[in-house]
Amino acid sequence: MFDRIDLTVETPPVTASDMALPPPAEGTAEAAARVAAARAMQEDRLRAAGIDPAIARDQAVNARASGETLDRFATPDEAGRALLMRAGEAGGLTARGWTRTLRLARTIADLDGCEGVLRRHIAEALVYRRSTVGAQGDFERQTSHHADTPVF
Repeated sequence: MFDRIDLTVETPPVTASDMALPPPAEGTAEAAARVAAARAMQEDRLRAAGIDPAIARDQAVNARASGETLDRFATPDEAGRALLMRAGEAGGLTARGWTRTLRLARTIADLDGCEGVLRRHIAEALVYRRSTVGAQGDFERQTSHHADTPVF
């Protein structure tokens, strides 16, 4: 079930010491500008490949890329591929997880302003995917605990 979730991000409660910190370097407007630039990169990439993003709407964003489009635009560099292979061999990725990791890494690369998917983008995507695997383990422990509890 959790393999269908692209990423999870843990958000601990904000503490008083957190409130005393200076504001983040990147605010909402800056983040929105990076997202807009990443979306423009995605559309430009499709146009350069001779694909009209308006017609290929299902392939116009990385989250929906599949098959040839995913292979063409999200293939990582050799170091990234090796890292992805090690993660797959370690049992941390299903076929669906592999694809979702590539999609997420492509988006991270776009947000980073990179044309190619590099090892660091794969590594970051795997961190978010590992959080999903951890969430699945927590969920399974909770549900198995409830399954052992007799119902009267």
